[in-house]
Amino acid sequence: QVQLVESGGGLVQPGGSLRLSCAASGSIFRFNAMGWYRQAPGKERELVASISRGETTNYADSVKGRFTISRDNAKNTVYLQMNSLEPEDTAVYYCTAALTLSRYWGQGTQVTVSS
Repeated sequence: QVQLVESGGGLVQPGGSLRLSCAASGSIFRFNAMGWYRQAPGKERELVASISRGETTNYADSVKGRFTISRDNAKNTVYLQMNSLEPEDTAVYYCTAALTLSRYWGQGTQVTVSS
């Protein structure tokens, strides 16, 4: 059973920064890729960023240059550093991990960007 536990969400002012963490039960090296999705009220869940086992990264156009995804295999943790946050980044952020035939999700962490 794979467990993904997110942390680091909260309330931040526009222009501020947050770092989200996703701690996995067991080695993250077994996953083909890990990533972060987000879902705002009334909107569909969308990919924010992903990182492969080989550390190839991919970002949504809306966050390029502001967000950085990284992984620490020794700590079984994936991070999402979010800078220059905007009100439009407000959403529940979900960590995900992909194997060949299955995908796992965390419970989500709320990020609210507001003055």
